[in-house]
Amino acid sequence: MIPDDLDRLVDKLDLESKVRLLTGATVWRTPAEPAIGLEPVVTSDGPAGVRGEGWNERRTSLSLPSATALAATWDESLAQSMGELLAVEARRKGVHVVLAPTLNLHRSPLAGRHFECYSEDPLLTGRIGAAVIRGIQSRGVAATAKHYVANDSETDRLTLDARVDERTLREVYLAPFEAAVQAGVWVVMSAYNGVNGVTMSENELLAEPLKGEWGFDGVVVSDWGAVRSAVASARAAQDLVMPGPDGPWGEALVAAVRAGEVPEPAIDDKVRRLLRLAARVGALPGFPAPSTTDPSAGDLTTPSALSPTAGNLTTPSALNPSTGGPTAGSVGERPDRAERLDRALLRRTVAASTVLLRNEGGLLPLSPVRLTRVAVIGPNAARPRIQGGGSAGVYPESLVTPLAGLRTALNGHAEVHHATGVALGGLPAPLDVAIARNPRTGEPGLLVRLLDAAGAEIHAEHRLTGRLPEPEGPIHRAATVEVRALVLPDRAGQWDVAAAGWGRLELTVDGRVVIDETVPRHTDDPATVHLAPPYRTERVTFEAGRQVEIVMRRELVPGGGRACVLAAAPAPADAAAELAAAVELAGSCDVAVVVVGTTEQAESEGVDRETLALPEGQDELVRAVAAANPATVVVVNSGGPVAMPWRKEAAAVLVSWFPGEEGGNGLADVLLGRAEPGGRLPTTWADRALAPTVPERGVLEYAEGPHIGYRGWLREQDSPAYWFGHGLGYTTWAYEGLWAPERVAPGRPVRVRVTLRNTGRRAGREVVQVYLARPQDHERPVRWLAGFAAVTAGPGEQVEAVVEVPARAFQHWAGAWRTAEGEVSVLAGRSAADLPLEAVITVSHS
Repeated sequence: MIPDDLDRLVDKLDLESKVRLLTGATVWRTPAEPAIGLEPVVTSDGPAGVRGEGWNERRTSLSLPSATALAATWDESLAQSMGELLAVEARRKGVHVVLAPTLNLHRSPLAGRHFECYSEDPLLTGRIGAAVIRGIQSRGVAATAKHYVANDSETDRLTLDARVDERTLREVYLAPFEAAVQAGVWVVMSAYNGVNGVTMSENELLAEPLKGEWGFDGVVVSDWGAVRSAVASARAAQDLVMPGPDGPWGEALVAAVRAGEVPEPAIDDKVRRLLRLAARVGALPGFPAPSTTDPSAGDLTTPSALSPTAGNLTTPSALNPSTGGPTAGSVGERPDRAERLDRALLRRTVAASTVLLRNEGGLLPLSPVRLTRVAVIGPNAARPRIQGGGSAGVYPESLVTPLAGLRTALNGHAEVHHATGVALGGLPAPLDVAIARNPRTGEPGLLVRLLDAAGAEIHAEHRLTGRLPEPEGPIHRAATVEVRALVLPDRAGQWDVAAAGWGRLELTVDGRVVIDETVPRHTDDPATVHLAPPYRTERVTFEAGRQVEIVMRRELVPGGGRACVLAAAPAPADAAAELAAAVELAGSCDVAVVVVGTTEQAESEGVDRETLALPEGQDELVRAVAAANPATVVVVNSGGPVAMPWRKEAAAVLVSWFPGEEGGNGLADVLLGRAEPGGRLPTTWADRALAPTVPERGVLEYAEGPHIGYRGWLREQDSPAYWFGHGLGYTTWAYEGLWAPERVAPGRPVRVRVTLRNTGRRAGREVVQVYLARPQDHERPVRWLAGFAAVTAGPGEQVEAVVEVPARAFQHWAGAWRTAEGEVSVLAGRSAADLPLEAVITVSHS
């Protein structure tokens, strides 16, 4: 589409019609405009799967490994394939815009939304994020670079003012977004927070550098509820307010334009951008979408990108080539073959992202033929976390736990036994089909009813879970949500029953009221209001095998959303007995695999962590098991760093991240040597944080400047547990030579060559990392990542890694990008602290 075509459509609209297009029609859709043939543009959360419109566990999605896992692969090709998979899922669900990737940085390991962001380094984040964007948009689905900018913690995230100096902004926090624009991203999301005194939906950073210097021609959409003014935000480069239909623009913006407070050409530009997006995603029939070919992305249909082991993302049933939209009947289940290939790709990605931190004595990989009994221990072994908490969550159709993955893989070789070891406290689990039945139909699940003010039923539906962010039906007519289930306890004794929601809560067990309380709303954070209402819990006694009816009623109050939870779980068992059983099991087995991790209360949108320690006795569990069995493997199931005070006591330590639905199979592949643990840390792992996440009087000072993550640790007198970039494989490598040009002109990229040899007994993959340093420049970090490349080699084979170092890696910001002349050290190796090779480049015009 050429600009004149867009102008012609804009000219057909009056002011009211144009302004109406700039606020969402619903929570997830933009308005249609039949006068110009514009259809709604549908959005969906999407960093680790595409949920689609709304929250309904009956509409399942593929659950992908978390963003931290994807960054841990250091593999742009794999990241692009994950982006393509997100696009295919979006097509299946009728979605035009995927609200991903999240390009904020791991400024502090305490940040609660780590799992949704890639890394602590702007270069790694930018390259992986750009690859995901290319993958999503190669299929005519828009990617969204978010949250622009400095939205790097969750405490007071709606209102905090991030104070960041201009140089740090440019060199660190804006850099991944610049990479996204260079990759051709179609949507950028403005963040909730302010930067240097101005909330982002009104901030001049939307104009410069985003739309001006960088040339971004897409849509700036607000984070949901982030626009709080009519005039200031409209005068800024904010284009679209979400959600709708209510919002601060509407009639107030029309009046502001007519009063001369907002120029109408600014409104026209916003509408033009929205129409350009609609054309790109197929929501403006009659206008061909602009080409999505990216020469830098390569041929997206080559076998290397979409091999049978990677999953065939070009299945005809998923895409309609004529419109770029979903085919008739495609919103629903995937064809069997496509589902198998998708799951194979997810399984491969789990292995590629798993980081082997320690492997004393070569315990891993395990040999199945040498195993007779295997202990799988820990609270996350049978109930792992496959995704982080908050708006990015999806409902997987099925998931493979670490316990199930190992049992399948060792079937016919070894017995696999399980012990919990420690009972995590926290909140009881929502009821589900395992122990609950619908009292009206007898089906596994629950009955959800909407009641009017008189208590009469106006809607009823069968649901599969007691966690209901959005009960369906004519909610505008309802006064109360009721959730009812027949529960058959699988054990006698004390149980915790719980209800969650805002307003008045009532919970009855066999007609006896156990909770009756009014819960006032205490926050405006939408992640809390709509996804995580507070629990109220009571302990009751159940008899094994005796069915009870549990009923929750939740009053619907203005501003309180409609989220509600009905939960029940056995009270935590005796801690000493649980630990003793795990230790006894470990001592009787050939190997013990201990799976530990965080809880949803520790890692979730809307809340930062107060500590890096594992919750509730898990450190004690690891130490006790390792003492009982020297062949102990610890698997950490978390989205970000945790403290590991026992790390030198366990023979092997793996990080499996939040691995998505194929986590158990991918982990088994790594443990048994069917796949390499291909991951390298995208974030430094330490026992303490260097940067705070809690603002003081509303201000969060980025006082550390550009020295975040490994850059900050390089200035400390102490060392972290494991450095950025660290990760072992099942072979060993010798770094033998580094070549770099002796001289380079300012503003020119550099190609560095590193030779290395596989000195082990099996084939492997190594991620070669190149860092730059200017010791004479005290304002720069001690060193910074400048490029990386992966190589594979067989035993004894020598290979060469060619690492492209962009011109920007030599530059700093001083009102403009400058390149200082003089000597620059080039270091190569396998982590930010393991760099055995060094060369010197002189940057000079002569």
